[in-house]
Amino acid sequence: MKPANDLTIDYKSLVDRGYDLCAGAYDEARKNQAGTELNSLTTRLRDGVAVLDVGCGAGVPYTRALAQPFDVTGVDSSREMIQRASANVPLGRFIHGHIMSVAFPPASFNAAVAFYSVFHLPKEEHPELFHRIYHWLQPVNLFCTLSRLNEEAYTEDDVFGVTMYWSNYGLDDYEDILTRVAFGLLECSVVGHGYRAAHQSTSEQHPLVLAQKQ
Repeated sequence: MKPANDLTIDYKSLVDRGYDLCAGAYDEARKNQAGTELNSLTTRLRDGVAVLDVGCGAGVPYTRALAQPFDVTGVDSSREMIQRASANVPLGRFIHGHIMSVAFPPASFNAAVAFYSVFHLPKEEHPELFHRIYHWLQPVNLFCTLSRLNEEAYTEDDVFGVTMYWSNYGLDDYEDILTRVAFGLLECSVVGHGYRAAHQSTSEQHPLVLAQKQ
């Protein structure tokens, strides 16, 4: 783990290139079935409503699970991941682009999810990201996001053979940010790292927050 404080490095591009290079290995390592972590969201939604997946990756397992009952749009900044998502989830619609630059009309979606993705953005941008998602959601609809512990920005050199970047606040900070954006907090639970059992990875605990647009 190294501090990510080199002003000459574009860390967003580093993430994009990294996932382009490791897309195959990452896709293979992810668990292929969503667990119960989606239930708190999906049980509150009508079939056929529009759902946005922020940082959808290769589409497995969450985009694929959501695409069965809902109209899902996935966004990811890795071209290779989007190509895989399109193949893995033929029922979904996919956009290759950065979530901080893509544009949707106001109130385009009934729900949004962000699994294992927000922490790849510089945390200083997270409040603006949540504002963007709030703008895209219809009134009284839902946002499910997953965070980590509060950490300064850092990189690791061998994540599926590439260098990867993380930056995130802690749960208390995210609850405060979401409240200031005007989300009402409904539930908070904990999920693991999301990899298959055969994948060698240290145990992780990620707070999963369900919030509602006020």
